[in-house]
Amino acid sequence: MSIFSSIFGPGFDELAVQARETPGSVMIDVRSPEEYRDGHIEGALSIPLVSIPATAAKRLPDKSAPIFAYCLSGARSAQAVRELERQGYTNVVNMGGIGRWSGPLAR
Repeated sequence: MSIFSSIFGPGFDELAVQARETPGSVMIDVRSPEEYRDGHIEGALSIPLVSIPATAAKRLPDKSAPIFAYCLSGARSAQAVRELERQGYTNVVNMGGIGRWSGPLAR
């Protein structure tokens, strides 16, 4: 863990590794479908922020599963985390914005 991580918490890349290595975890991209098609992290589900209130229970049935949410800047993923927690999800992480991702994008 870097000094930066110890002060500010893990960065986007570190959280992506955690998401991939955590058994049963789900990574969600809460941007628009168009943004998702333009490039997303391999394996991330597209669940736009606007659809979370109506679709989370169906798309994310295990409310205790680790969920890692990201968007473009971190604002929509923060809103998604709040909404999911309001719905009873207990293990939700805001990864922040995909702009901080140093890996390849899937299209």
